[in-house]
Amino acid sequence: MAEAVLIDLSGLKLNSQKNCHQALNAVQYHHAAKAKFLCIMCCGNTSCERDGEHDNCELETSNGLSALLGEFETVSNPSMAASLYIFKQKIDERSLSSIKVIVPRHRKTLMKAFIDQLFTDVYNFEFEDLQVTLGGGLLKQSIEIKVITAQEREEIQSEIETYLRSLPALNGELTIITSPLIPDIFIHGFTTRTGGISYIPTLSSFNLFSSSKRRDPKIVVQENLRRLANTAGFNMEKFYRIKTDHGSDVWIMGKKEPESYDGITTNQKGITIAALGADCIPIVFADPVKKACGVAHSGWKGTLLGVALATVNAMIAEYGSSLEDIVVVLGPSVGPCCFTLPKESAKAFHNIHPACVRLFDLPDPYVDIRKATRILLERGGILPQNIQDQNQDLNLCTSCHPDKFFSHVRDGLNFGTQIGFISIRE
Repeated sequence: MAEAVLIDLSGLKLNSQKNCHQALNAVQYHHAAKAKFLCIMCCGNTSCERDGEHDNCELETSNGLSALLGEFETVSNPSMAASLYIFKQKIDERSLSSIKVIVPRHRKTLMKAFIDQLFTDVYNFEFEDLQVTLGGGLLKQSIEIKVITAQEREEIQSEIETYLRSLPALNGELTIITSPLIPDIFIHGFTTRTGGISYIPTLSSFNLFSSSKRRDPKIVVQENLRRLANTAGFNMEKFYRIKTDHGSDVWIMGKKEPESYDGITTNQKGITIAALGADCIPIVFADPVKKACGVAHSGWKGTLLGVALATVNAMIAEYGSSLEDIVVVLGPSVGPCCFTLPKESAKAFHNIHPACVRLFDLPDPYVDIRKATRILLERGGILPQNIQDQNQDLNLCTSCHPDKFFSHVRDGLNFGTQIGFISIRE
């Protein structure tokens, strides 16, 4: 059952108020009782006019039509990208996911191409031919265009990207936390949650990861990344994120890429590598002597499996790095104030060092993954003074600071993601 109905009147000329009234009546009759949101979309740019007509829908209103229109919201914008994105915001405000799109036959494939870019698998779309809905007679017969060419697909993507680029940053300026331990031959930093365009509360605003389970599509995350690249000064075309598996595998760039990995190392200039984090620790590694770097994603499982030291060892093995030269910076993560594990899992941290666990006698003790990571790095030979896990906002608990950071512990399944990143300047 559709929770929302979108009726696409773009480019159509409903040739009288009577016909327009009849059209909206038909939609309302079939869907108003079931749907929580009814919306009319009108737009009039090149992408909307594949049938060669250039008429914007004009809803001139009589009293009767005005009353009927009151049952609908109208989205009218020159671009299809803007119209659909505004519609998306409206259904996201209502947490709706099931959508019926009533669209002229000749525009169905075009509409689907835009929807594929702007929506994720969270949403379920059903399509209905507008002419069938109206019972025929009001619209001329039209032929469905079944194929979008590669050029048209590029134009659609370009239209969406141009629109997203025009949107203002939300909830403050883009902020990057850096460490004085890492010298200027590297570009590096840890992102916060401000300065992006993601508008859903738990993803707002600088979310840097898209998945089928979240409402932020890849194209929005790419716009956030573009803004980060411009601010930090790296090339987003040479940007690589880890493929998290909560393990300890490390991809050494230049070698075959594993299916999943929680660490990356490189000595190639101009390549930016990044570790995700939303309670788990994004860790950045730099060797200014051998000019090599690495990143790791370290949650509680990865911490116990030794992903941080595995990344260090990869740098030693591949680039001839020395332990005394490697600098390690731990990005923001959940603190022991907010993170608990069942006693059996907490016991493994207690075995690393009793200081890694608070209130050990509880069924679910509080665990300090940051302290455990430092201890394991020091035991592995990294100099204590070459590890930064405090100061410059790095030691703030992600769960305790909703204004600054995303948090899975705090926000649940639809959580946003920040990153730690590093590259060697060209």
